Amino acid sequence: MASPRVRKLVVAALCRLGRRVLLSRRRADQPLPLLWELPGGKVEPGEAPRDALRRELAEELGVDVKVGRPAEVIFHRYADFDLVMIVYRCRLIGEPRPLEVADVRWVEPAALGGYKCPPADEALMRRLGKPRAGAAKKRGGTQ
Repeated sequence: MASPRVRKLVVAALCRLGRRVLLSRRRADQPLPLLWELPGGKVEPGEAPRDALRRELAEELGVDVKVGRPAEVIFHRYADFDLVMIVYRCRLIGEPRPLEVADVRWVEPAALGGYKCPPADEALMRRLGKPRAGAAKKRGGTQ
């Protein structure tokens, strides 16, 4: 009988400043080194996902966060484990700085494709990089 696959639950913050999206860069000493992703991390056993997101952003970026509703739930099968990621819409309280990450950056949606990210994040980054519905009408132009 095969042993069950490991399943990891992680949370991520979808933070916007105007149109820009906040990305953090993994450190060189971490798995998937130097890749860009939405900030967040692992949910510890017994920890609520929203509490985990607040803790992770405080540790990694030195900010508090108002956690809103989920924007996405992503499942990705890696070779050694299954990943379930809950992405929450969030509003930061404070200015993010790289405490336990290599870098942080506010990125225009159209530029997201230029940032190499973990495989689990690729589809989400493509969706975030597409113009939002109604954005052209609000600006009075077309895209």
